[in-house]
Formats: sequence, structure tokens, C-alpha cells
Amino acid sequence: MNREELRKLISGCIATLPTPMTDDFKLDLARATDVTRWWVENGLGTGESPLKTSAAMGEGPDLSDDEWPHLLRTVVNAAGNGKAVICALKPKNTLHTIEDAKKAQDLGAIGLQIDLPFFHHPHQDDLVRFYTDISDAIDIGIMIYNTFWFCQNAAKESMRPETMLRLKDAEHVVALKWNVPEGQDYDGMRQISDVFNIIDNSGQAVRAVKNGGRGYISPFVAVRPQHDLAVWEHLKAGRYDEAQAEMDRVKGALGPWQAKTSGRSGGYRQIKGLMAAVGQPVGPPRPPTLPIDDTEIAEAKEALRKIGWPVAQEA
Repeated sequence: MNREELRKLISGCIATLPTPMTDDFKLDLARATDVTRWWVENGLGTGESPLKTSAAMGEGPDLSDDEWPHLLRTVVNAAGNGKAVICALKPKNTLHTIEDAKKAQDLGAIGLQIDLPFFHHPHQDDLVRFYTDISDAIDIGIMIYNTFWFCQNAAKESMRPETMLRLKDAEHVVALKWNVPEGQDYDGMRQISDVFNIIDNSGQAVRAVKNGGRGYISPFVAVRPQHDLAVWEHLKAGRYDEAQAEMDRVKGALGPWQAKTSGRSGGYRQIKGLMAAVGQPVGPPRPPTLPIDDTEIAEAKEALRKIGWPVAQEA
């Protein structure tokens, strides 16, 4: 597929999926099948709400090279024909990343999320070579994850708009997950939003769409798909006040709970706690992150009731 075809598949409220685990921290592929079908039944898996597996919020860095392909295959099969599934790849050297990219393509992914190769302390020329070489090797889309906060060279390299423009001939680079370091202009995305889909990753969805952005990342879409699907409809229609009001309403109710639970342990335990609270449990996170306990789930339910979201019935 070419860039314009792929841009139609990697946009909107991209759904980062938590990875189901058993109580002894093994992949729970049966549960992954069931919950993927639930996500699709609730409107996810389209070009405006693609399913993204093995990302950071899905504990992708904790999955082995043997595990993530099984998870991807399971999600693709459970989602069904014609559904959009993106696979996040961990940062590796170019040759290894190309091997993983081809594997994900063969397993049915329509796109990839690929971090900056931060362990290699990249400069801008390195970034151009990295993504161009991967693009030339595959037929599916690439969403660059601008993980500048991990880069440890003197310049703390971020993917810059002028560097993205150097990738305009890399046909399969179609999107950029956008956030910027201190001192870099967020609105610089305007320079590239007509060529690439800019996906906000900074909690500024309205600002991004006003600048020509084509999507955003939300921590809640896998928990309550209807919320973010409605927000995205507001954004597409230019109803910015309505979109912001709905996001503020949900964040206002869940923000204190998020702050409290993150103060107890890091990682991505919150999304698993919220999934349990709405009646779609996906097991614990892997250590060293602590699982959400019953008290925290009860507190999540209380917050969810305030905004009218359904919660799991008590046993």
C-alpha cells in the first residue's frame, strides 16, 4: 500500500491494548481472544480506531521475541477480516527491526509503531537512515514514536519536523506519534501534517487537530471505547469545546485515582485496574510492577460511576 492508503488506516483514537496475563504472569491468549472480540464489538479496530498491540501500555517491552508474535496473531485472528491492527516493536538495530517488521507484516498487521532507536544515541541523519531502510523493506505502515525522552546523546535528539520532511519519500512512513521536548515548538507539526498523520501523545488532542493532526492517544479508549469514539467524532466535526469538555470530565473523575495508584507502583497497572473495574479483567502486570488490589479496583468503580460508565457487578 502507498502512504495515502495507509494514512486511512492509522488515524483517530488509536487503541493501545493491555496484554492479558495469567496469575502466574504468562500470556493468556484465550483471554486475549475474548477481549479483542469485545473491543471490536464496541467499535474498535477500524481505520479511525486501530487496535495497537505490544506497545508500552500493553507491556510490550516485557514480551519476549517468542511471545509478541503469538499475541499479534491472536489479536489479528480475533479481530477478524478487514480490521486494523498495529504492532509496536521494541527498539533494536535496523537489521533486527526489519526482521521483526516483516514478521509482523506476515502475521497480518497493517502498521507498526516503531520507537526512535534510542539505545543507539541517534542523530537526525541516523533517524532518516533507520526509518528509510525499514520503509524500503516492507509494505505496511510505520508510525514513528517520538520517544525523545529516552535518547541520551548530548542533543537529546527528538524527531524534528524538518527531519520528517526528509522522510517524505519513504513511502511507508505514514504517521508520527507527536510530543516535543522542552524548548521545541509543539506547533511545528504544522510543517508536516499535510504529509504525515500526526497523532498527539501529549494530552493536547484539540490543539493537534486544529494544527492538522489526524488522531490522538488516550489511556481510556480500551476501557470505554464509546468515550473516545465520541471525542473523535467531535474533533473531526470541529466541535472542539465539546471534545475538550468530555475529556476534561473523564480526566477530572479518574485523575485523582490515577495519581494515587501510580504513587504506589509504576508501570502500566492503571489500565489493567480499569479493565477489571468495567468487568473486562486482563490479569496482573508483570513484576516489578504491583498488581491493582481489590481496594484500588473498588475506588476505580466509584470514580467510574461518577461519570456514568458501567462497572463490573459485585460477586
